[in-house]
Amino acid sequence: MNGSKHTELANHAWSVADLLRGDYKQSDYGKVILPFTVLRRLECVLEPTREKVAQLAEQYKDSDIDPDRFLRRASGHAFYNRSGLTLKKIAADPQNAAKNLAVYVGAFSDNARGVLDRFEFAQQIKRLDNAGLLYQVIGKFTDLDLRPEVVPNHNMGYIFEELIRRFSEQSNETAGEHFTPREVIQLMVRLLVAPDGDALQLPGAVRTVLDPACGTGGMLSAMDDLITELNPDATVEVYGQELNPESWAICRSDLMIKGQDPENIAFGNSFSDDGHARKTFDYMLANPPFGVEWKKVKDEVEAEHEKLGEAGRFGAGLPRINDGSLLFLQHMIDKMKPVGVDGGGGSRLAIVFNGSPLFTGAAGSGESEIRRWILENDWLEGIVALPDQLFYNTGISTYFWILTNRKSPDHKGKVVLLDARDQWQKMRKSLGDKRKQLGADHIATVVKLYGEALAVAKDPDHPLHGKVKVFRNEDFGYQRITVERPLKLRFEITEETLAALEASKAIQKLPQRQTMLMFDAFDSMEVRSWATKEEAWLALKDAMVQAGGTWPTGAPFNKALRDAIGVRHPEGEVQFVKGQPEPDPELRDYENVPLGEDIEEYLKREVHPHVPDAWIDRSKTKIGYEIPFTRHFYVYEPPRPLAEIDADLRVLEARIQELLAEVTE
Repeated sequence: MNGSKHTELANHAWSVADLLRGDYKQSDYGKVILPFTVLRRLECVLEPTREKVAQLAEQYKDSDIDPDRFLRRASGHAFYNRSGLTLKKIAADPQNAAKNLAVYVGAFSDNARGVLDRFEFAQQIKRLDNAGLLYQVIGKFTDLDLRPEVVPNHNMGYIFEELIRRFSEQSNETAGEHFTPREVIQLMVRLLVAPDGDALQLPGAVRTVLDPACGTGGMLSAMDDLITELNPDATVEVYGQELNPESWAICRSDLMIKGQDPENIAFGNSFSDDGHARKTFDYMLANPPFGVEWKKVKDEVEAEHEKLGEAGRFGAGLPRINDGSLLFLQHMIDKMKPVGVDGGGGSRLAIVFNGSPLFTGAAGSGESEIRRWILENDWLEGIVALPDQLFYNTGISTYFWILTNRKSPDHKGKVVLLDARDQWQKMRKSLGDKRKQLGADHIATVVKLYGEALAVAKDPDHPLHGKVKVFRNEDFGYQRITVERPLKLRFEITEETLAALEASKAIQKLPQRQTMLMFDAFDSMEVRSWATKEEAWLALKDAMVQAGGTWPTGAPFNKALRDAIGVRHPEGEVQFVKGQPEPDPELRDYENVPLGEDIEEYLKREVHPHVPDAWIDRSKTKIGYEIPFTRHFYVYEPPRPLAEIDADLRVLEARIQELLAEVTE
């Protein structure tokens, strides 16, 4: 089926909106159109065996035997409908449309009825009936031809996705949270499966696939299609989990129609209610929502992190609360199959990220610790940078992260970075923020380049050599060192320093008479500046005694006095604590030193020529990891010559003068 055909069918379903206008808000159109589209698809799929199933159901009507198994076999699918009703028959009896439609829906097998329940279909039937619209809506859908021979399973997803995109635009929701452009999925699954082509063609191959944020199931369908394309005899078992009820229902119905087990699609939040706990998978892929906070599941995630540690999914670290992307990645890594002693087993996974997970978070942060955990375990195989404006809900650049716990020997200890940002073609018509798309040639180029990445990176004569770089895992690590400089002070009595002293807690705790004598004594001093603390304290004590007061004792007072009258000065006296120079917090600096480099040598080479008295506080050194993708592919472009810019400006000035002359005539 070509693109225009599925758009035509989507337009047919969408035309129901004309009936709903006025009785429904635009944001609620999907609550009617989506479940009716699903219902019509189920009906069209079951049409060839409908009467046979209805007759068999009638035979078992009064029997104690559960006919479920027999009815499934008779329908030829994992679901069935026991009634003899159809949407066309129901539309022909407007007076009883609501009652008959309820009977019709109730006659579906539990798995199909559960899908419609997620749409809260019973409530929509009642609402449409009260508005006098039900039989008209049903009539619209009786003309929608969704028979499998007209709309293959693979293409049905396009229709659902087109409808969801339109509803999202109407209600200002994010279409990209529900599905991923198909050409992006095609590239992703090919990159994921490419190294396993030979193994997948073995007789009796069985592969399990998981998408923990599966939306309408587009990625799962694409993986199923690709593996069976490589080996028609292969068995592919797909699993998923989805939080949005409408997307979950569409995905589940899609699996039912394809003969997959719909129970494999769990409903709920993957973080707080893992629908596939303790399961592992051969392949995993996901496009989780970008930058979505995980505040709603904060308690559950933090509890697992603290109580289970590395035995749980989130032991490596927790990202900031406003972006749960790296939680999805940890969740998927937890479900990788262990590698056997013979090298068998293991998993491959791919996930779509924006740029944030590459570098967000300093050394010691949750994000950095997660990256460190991944790289030190040698799981990250490669990252592919995609063109911007590929997705419906964002124009930003995105990246595929590809991970595996069964790297080939030549990939061990290495990470491939591939720049595919120039592999795109302009769309004839923009869809939301999506203005670019990947053509078949682009997909083939990227897959081939990724497969040959190690060789291309070594060959400077290769035409795409500049698009591939290979790094060691440790190249992304760094030591975040704390560079300290000594606190240097002169000591002064001024209005400002006396005000600071008066405001300190240690002074406020002194008896009022003692405080008054102190400030009077300090204020009457002729010499009010000293180079050293010893000179200052001696002069201040003398002034206090001459005024008839006593010098306060205790460390709190001495510290408060030092902090108040001590003024930073580059030529001031170095302050010491327990025989060691006291660091000045205001001069404290941080440096990132490549992992493996001697930090003292770095200090001598990079810091001491500028500040000879600096030192490193080793107790504060932290290990961090980041992947500065853009920096590695940056190519310097010199600015245009000034003469060329001046010439352009003169042309523009002349043009402006011409336009002004036309206006004033």
